[in-house]
Amino acid sequence: MAAIFIAGGYGIVGSNIARHVRKINKEIEIIIAGRNPDKGAALAKELGNARTVYLDLDKSIESYDWGQIDLIVAALQDPADALIDVALALGIAHIGITKLADELTPFLFSALRTPPSRPIVPLGHSQSGVMTLLALKAAEAFSRIDSIELAGLYDDQEQMGPMTVGDAEGFIGRALLRQNGNWIWVNANQHPRKVRLSDGSCLEGLPMGLLDVPSLAAATHAPNIRFDFIQGESIGTKTGGQASQDLYIEIEGILKSGLPGKQRTIVSDPKGQAHLTALGVLVVIEHILGLDGKQTARRAVYLPETLVSTDAAIARFEQFGVQISSELNEN
Repeated sequence: MAAIFIAGGYGIVGSNIARHVRKINKEIEIIIAGRNPDKGAALAKELGNARTVYLDLDKSIESYDWGQIDLIVAALQDPADALIDVALALGIAHIGITKLADELTPFLFSALRTPPSRPIVPLGHSQSGVMTLLALKAAEAFSRIDSIELAGLYDDQEQMGPMTVGDAEGFIGRALLRQNGNWIWVNANQHPRKVRLSDGSCLEGLPMGLLDVPSLAAATHAPNIRFDFIQGESIGTKTGGQASQDLYIEIEGILKSGLPGKQRTIVSDPKGQAHLTALGVLVVIEHILGLDGKQTARRAVYLPETLVSTDAAIARFEQFGVQISSELNEN
């Protein structure tokens, strides 16, 4: 049976990925890797058919026994692309969840130089592709899309790992926008946007260079697309529960009825951002390894929307408790 190597596997996101995989499949071997493997011992015992290994990306990793690994999931920062290089060299599939739009160039050049023999999937999207897949589902109601406005809410009450906290602190800076059909890089602090929340209140968001923006531009040809990061109380917190991960999708254009219209979709995972991010990874893992019953992915670089069935992914998200609501209005 397949073996999955999760770098950062005992972290908050990595452990959610491991648990999601085990929930849908008992036979896959899960290898939990990090600089302090003892921290993953309890998780490995909980999962069953799992083990921990030492991994330090600041040191050489080529000598590790990669022969039995089918898929590497990088649930941590890999600034030197060490895990991607191993995957390309040895024919191992790879999923990475941290690269933003301006960080893909070195990887793309490596993939052009050494074409992958197994799928390589960059998931530097909001919640590892969840946002993009749901936006594409919403886009099906339109014959022409004029704008896509996305936002993800971070609740200070939610537990986050040190990598995620560090990422969030560095996210707001240079951002990629699609504006009037042009690609522009902007100083995020100079381009705020008011985002309306589920209860009608508004928060100011700042744009980011997540991969959702170029992904949705390629798929929909919308001339105006942006993703904004907002901070405040989530739906879960406001209703007296634990912090939820909330996503907001607003699409405007010409509906298939021929009338102008808007569609607003609100996504909320009551178990939080790590749980939802891991679901984005899970649906990609399922297809790479053929766990979804479909033909396994061929050798190539993929994005979530070029690899995964949107309807199947949404069904999986809802199975794991994600709440999705949409409102369509004709003008």
